[in-house]
Amino acid sequence: MSESQSSRMATSAYIAPFIAFVGIMAIEKALSIPPQIAYPIRFCTVWALVLALSRPYLNFRFSAPLASIAIGAAVFVIWVGPDLLFDYRQSWLFNNPVAGTAVSSISPELRQTTWFILIRTVSCTLLVPIVEELFWRGWLMRWMIDRDFWNVPLGKYDATAFWVTAVLFASEHGPYWEVGLITGVIYNWWMVRTKNLADCILMHAVTNGILSVYVVLSGRWEYLF
Repeated sequence: MSESQSSRMATSAYIAPFIAFVGIMAIEKALSIPPQIAYPIRFCTVWALVLALSRPYLNFRFSAPLASIAIGAAVFVIWVGPDLLFDYRQSWLFNNPVAGTAVSSISPELRQTTWFILIRTVSCTLLVPIVEELFWRGWLMRWMIDRDFWNVPLGKYDATAFWVTAVLFASEHGPYWEVGLITGVIYNWWMVRTKNLADCILMHAVTNGILSVYVVLSGRWEYLF
């Protein structure tokens, strides 16, 4: 296999699941496909891409598992804490045509549907962390340093790559962009510190897992859109 072929395969492994995830979500919204139909399709399609393309580039050898778990839990507190202390989410800064509105698209009936809650929780806890960490900190932070990203070590620090990735990560989270930005900075910092994608996946999974449980128990479904 030539070097260019290897580079293309690596690029696909890091970005294809994320592009599929976002693309299917956009189609779902554009065509008003019910979540009970669209979400299983998205879940199965993205998992298939991870297994087919990304698996050879993933390892789960953690360098700092306890710290990753602790930071992931702290990020959860950062995520929900401001809304518990202050009623500010309806401000124009967080409720506008660009950022969107913190309202869940999941119907009350689906919130009581066991299979949907299960697939949503598994997706948020296991799938999304893999897909997003591959894309944001595995690929984009390196690609912004050198277009031949595969030659850039994981966790190499570059100020522009660090902050642009954090801002774009924040923009992905719509009306929660301010806590998304803080989260992006913390996740980027941990990648620079550990230089280990597995630790970032674990940290992200802990945040999302606790958030998923919190959503189900509290009924604050707007956190999962």
